[in-house]
Amino acid sequence: MSALRIPAGRGASEVVEKRSSFLGLIEPAEDEEKARSIIAQVKKQHRDARHNCWCYRLESGPERYSDDGEPQGTAGIPMLEVLRKQNVTNAVCVVTRYFGGVLLGTGGLLRAYTQAAKEALDNAGIKEVLPEKTLFVRCPYAFSDRFRQETEAFGGHIVSVVYESEVLYTVRVLEEKAEAYAARIFDASSGRINCETL
Repeated sequence: MSALRIPAGRGASEVVEKRSSFLGLIEPAEDEEKARSIIAQVKKQHRDARHNCWCYRLESGPERYSDDGEPQGTAGIPMLEVLRKQNVTNAVCVVTRYFGGVLLGTGGLLRAYTQAAKEALDNAGIKEVLPEKTLFVRCPYAFSDRFRQETEAFGGHIVSVVYESEVLYTVRVLEEKAEAYAARIFDASSGRINCETL
């Protein structure tokens, strides 16, 4: 199973082109909800900027981008190409432009947005991780300790726990181990627990 290349963390950059300032940001994002949340935060933070162009690329979903009012094809696509060329996924990139009063033309915009995205990614760094699967598990209280032990033995990690009439676990395990993990939990619980894929 091939590893995913994702941003190692948050990366920022600043590129100045003919007095226009381009502020780049790259962050990891595992799903569209997270990507859109980051974009919304940047837009709120830089609401006085002329443009907040963005793109994201997800392993389990779509690629999306926006030129946010810049000439078509001069911002979102060049930023997305930076992620594609490095084969980086589960990443969101936002480049904020503060206009400096000088028009840059198509070539100037392409260069500036590409450079801001590339420098932000360089500053974030790239790490390789094996793909994981998220599972939802309803577990009787009496089996909870055993469930935690079995999860740990499979190298899984518990993302969230909700205590209701049963314990509701959200668990992440390596994709290649997910089927065997679900079978093990089913067997160990004498068929009482089914792991559901989220």
